[in-house]
Amino acid sequence: MNSNDDHILVTGAAGFIGSALVKRLLLIGKKVVGIDNLNSYYNVDLKKDRLAQIKKGYDHQNSEWTFVEKDISDPEIKNIFNNYNFDVVINLAAQAGVRYSLENPMAYVKSNLDGFVNILECCREFKISNFIYASSSSVYGDNEKFPYSEKD
Repeated sequence: MNSNDDHILVTGAAGFIGSALVKRLLLIGKKVVGIDNLNSYYNVDLKKDRLAQIKKGYDHQNSEWTFVEKDISDPEIKNIFNNYNFDVVINLAAQAGVRYSLENPMAYVKSNLDGFVNILECCREFKISNFIYASSSSVYGDNEKFPYSEKD
């Protein structure tokens, strides 16, 4: 990420880590596209407030900010890749929450597996060689203790 011309995709852009990363990238003059589905697992107003803070504070020279409300598992995400020439993709989007995974495992499959593969396939198709991935949130490995705990 040496050039200010870098176009960077950040998934999970309305999350705590994603929004902080977007702010930093814009501060150093990057062109950033953020994606988030704004689901209701966490407070949607909090996510919208983070996005408003990004919009309000990105007026740095050479920076550009675009937000797209979309789920990364949606095959239409390919259109975003088609509309931008990304140099870097940073995938932070994930369904969080250990206990919720027991209540609604398909939400995890959709976001953390299908969405991840969808992003990977877009990176492959559009020949994006700079890919950063930060976990899928609630992965605890081969744990025989049940129910799972955030401390595991």
